[in-house]
Amino acid sequence: MLKDSHAFASFSVNDIDAARKFYGQVLGLAVEDNEMGILDVKAGGEGHFIAYPKPDHKPATFTVMNFPVADIEGAVDDLASRGVTFEHYDMPEIKTDAKGIARDEYGPPIAWFKDPAGNILSLIEDARA
Repeated sequence: MLKDSHAFASFSVNDIDAARKFYGQVLGLAVEDNEMGILDVKAGGEGHFIAYPKPDHKPATFTVMNFPVADIEGAVDDLASRGVTFEHYDMPEIKTDAKGIARDEYGPPIAWFKDPAGNILSLIEDARA
């Protein structure tokens, strides 16, 4: 029944104007306002997600969206030049380098950052991107 459904993610933000600017201008994604005041954000291919305003928003404490990129170094440098700050972790299970990129033998390189509402997003290296 759902195998042909075009699923999409959604999450809340506390400031829809800040989200529109961040996703549209900083990340360079196509952002459309729908009739209910919700942002429909278009990613590559058929991918999209929505961000909706919520006055009592609490940021997610987990990664809400992953953006596959072919070259994580280049993507991190590009977003950093646009003012994006990458998270730095020094925990037994996650350690990041000076740029905020985690590299280990068990998975692809990944770098986490937050949107203006504090939701956690990531870049994840994938040669198919």
